Amino acid sequence: MPFLGQDWRSPGWSWIKTEDGWKRCESCSQKLERDNNHCNISHSIILNSEDGEIFNNEEHEYASKKRKKDHFRNDTNTQSFYREKWIYVHKESTKERHGYCTLGEAFNRLDFSSAIQDIRRFNYVVKLLQLIAKSQLTSLSGVAQKNYFNILDKIVQKVLDDHHNPRLIKDLLQDLSSTLCILIRGVGKSVLVGNINIWICRLETILAWQQQLQDLQMTKHVNNGLTLSDLPLHMLNNIFYRFSDGWDIITLGQVTPTLYMLSEDRQLWKKLCQYHFAEKQFCRHLILSEKGHIEWKLMYFALKKHYPAKEQYGDTLHFCRHCSILFWKDYHLALLFKDSGHPCTAADPDSCFTPVSPQHFIDLFKF
Repeated sequence: MPFLGQDWRSPGWSWIKTEDGWKRCESCSQKLERDNNHCNISHSIILNSEDGEIFNNEEHEYASKKRKKDHFRNDTNTQSFYREKWIYVHKESTKERHGYCTLGEAFNRLDFSSAIQDIRRFNYVVKLLQLIAKSQLTSLSGVAQKNYFNILDKIVQKVLDDHHNPRLIKDLLQDLSSTLCILIRGVGKSVLVGNINIWICRLETILAWQQQLQDLQMTKHVNNGLTLSDLPLHMLNNIFYRFSDGWDIITLGQVTPTLYMLSEDRQLWKKLCQYHFAEKQFCRHLILSEKGHIEWKLMYFALKKHYPAKEQYGDTLHFCRHCSILFWKDYHLALLFKDSGHPCTAADPDSCFTPVSPQHFIDLFKF
């Protein structure tokens, strides 16, 4: 019976032993070739001259080969993707359950891979990955870190294919690359799970993704039918008032002169400020024009620097206070079969459910 294994004939390749002898696994060789293409970015981008060079010129070629080999071995290990809709969140051992649930375990087991394909959950997952990148990356286990980057890869490829939400992913990659630069330069001072070569190769991959998104060109769709500019002004104005992000208003205002005029409406920006911030916060950051009018647009961006904006998502994870279960709620099953999304034992399950924001998700696992 044929079996798969590593062989001395060519380090880094996978070989299959059959009745006719040894044969190289073509799928693995193609995988290695593709990963090598991601690892050709100059080290000058990664290393800070003030912290000293990690690799000198003589060792550069050897270290580069070793890094690619370590990254290939790490990437070809079995990926631990789960498709569970719910998990039990236990923070201490009991007679019935031993151990506790960690952030990494929750990230591994919950079905985030499918969630990014749902337009209602996409922004939620991206925000969660961004918060993990800022402060929780080193708390993840090795398997959880691998799954984190695998899901991130799926997100980037999705954005490159459908051109939706590139700005969100650019912000995520910027925060992640900043965190990795600090961790890599501080080797010995911080805890990094895994080989340092793997982390450097991951950073190089992130830089390649950033370049791909920077070069992303939106394709212009030729349509002889009704366009956005053909809509009446009151309908266009209604579209602007449904945005909850100021950058979306600015972006849409750049399309035509008419849309730009609507995007500069003072009442529009006033409503946006009132939606995200309290009136007490207005007084602390009041911005007036030369005529004494409040500059609501400038105030919105000034307030965003000091206070968190109200988060809005199409769908989120939910937490059942009765069962201590974290779960994805399937609204179709809930309507058809009155399915709560997990095996709830409460008399009135809906009264026990609480939407979980990305920050609340992380706080659930702080012991």
